[in-house]
Amino acid sequence: MSDNTLQQTTDLIRAPFELESAPPPADEAELLALLAERIEEMLINRQDYLMSLLYRLDVLEEKIRPVMHPNAPEPPHIGLARLVLERQKQRAETKLKIKPDPLEGLEGWEW
Repeated sequence: MSDNTLQQTTDLIRAPFELESAPPPADEAELLALLAERIEEMLINRQDYLMSLLYRLDVLEEKIRPVMHPNAPEPPHIGLARLVLERQKQRAETKLKIKPDPLEGLEGWEW
């Protein structure tokens, strides 16, 4: 993951998972570990909020179900962290590649 993509992905993950006070991760593995730790905490204390958050972040239910299954190859918090990281990395890469043209003709519509 490039530095720009890592920074963008970290920015997309920090606020929803309330990680603003955590030090910036040095690499993708560190970000995954930080996110997995937070998701583990949320699975224990705020599971409804976590599921709502996954829905808002557009993590597909079809991908969540196998990760949450008791026979999954890794613990649920790590699997969910991988799904979130994968989805947010896709969003970050899209934001870096696609730059929309500024909107025109909106003078007077400022709030």
